[in-house]
Amino acid sequence: MKRVGVLPGFGLTFGFTVLWLSALVLIPLSLLFFRAASLNLREFLDVVLDPRAVASYRVTLFCSLAAAIVNAIAGPIVAWTLIRVHFPGRKLLDAVVDLPFALPTAVSGIALTAVYAKNGILGSKLAAIGIPVAFTPLGIIVALTFIGLPFVVRTMQPAIEDLDPTVEEAASILGASKWQIFRRIIVPALLPSLLTGFALAFARALGEYGSVIFISGNMPLKTEVTALLIVTKLEQFDYAGATAIGAVQLAASFVLLFAINGLQWWSARRTEGTNA
Repeated sequence: MKRVGVLPGFGLTFGFTVLWLSALVLIPLSLLFFRAASLNLREFLDVVLDPRAVASYRVTLFCSLAAAIVNAIAGPIVAWTLIRVHFPGRKLLDAVVDLPFALPTAVSGIALTAVYAKNGILGSKLAAIGIPVAFTPLGIIVALTFIGLPFVVRTMQPAIEDLDPTVEEAASILGASKWQIFRRIIVPALLPSLLTGFALAFARALGEYGSVIFISGNMPLKTEVTALLIVTKLEQFDYAGATAIGAVQLAASFVLLFAINGLQWWSARRTEGTNA
C-alpha cells in the first residue's frame, strides 16, 4: 500500500526548498571558502593574523560582546514594561522597538553620529565631562546596542507573556519575598529566552557594517571593525584577502548559530520537563 504523505506535494515543496536555500545560502557561502582556499596555508595565516586584522577582530568582538551585555540588561526591562505595565502610548513604544529592523543601518549610523558627535545634542554634554562617544569604541557599542535591542526584546516578550502572574501571587501569599520570587520563579523561567536573545544580538553585532562606519571613525588598529576591513580589501581588489577574513567571520557565525540552536533545544527540553 502506497504511503501518503502528510503534506500534499511534499516532494515538490521539499525540492524547491533545498534548491532555494542552496542558491541563496549554501552555494555562495561554500564559494567563499573555496575562494579563500586559493591561498596556501602560509598566505592564509599571514592575512588573517595580520596585526590590522587581529585588531579588527578584537574591536569587533569586544564591542559586540559589550553591546550584547547591555541589551541583555536593558532588553528584559523593556520587554517586561511592555507586557506587564499598562500606560498611555504603550503600543507606540512597542512599535518603536522594531525601528532598527525597518531603518536602513546607514541612516541609523548617520543619526547616531549626529547625536553623539562632540557638537551633537548628547555628545557635547558627554564630551564636556570627558566621555567622548563618536569615533571611539564607545560609539561602536552604542550603534551595536541600537541594532541589537529588538532581538532581545522580541525574544523575551513571549516568555514573559507565558509567565503566569498567579504563580508569583501564590508565592507572595506563602511568604516569599520579592527577591525570592525574582530569583526562584522569574529568572529560571526567562533565562533560556534571555540567553537566546543575547546570542542573537551578539551574532547580529558581529556582522554589522552600516550603522558602525560613520560613528566609529574607521581608524585602523583602533576603531576599525572586521566588516569594514573586508570592504576595504575589496576596494583594493584584494579578493583573496577579503574572502580569507570573511571565512574567519563566517566560521565565527557558524559557532554562534550552533550555540543559538543549542540554547533553543535546551529551552525546549527545559519547558517540556517543567510541564511534565
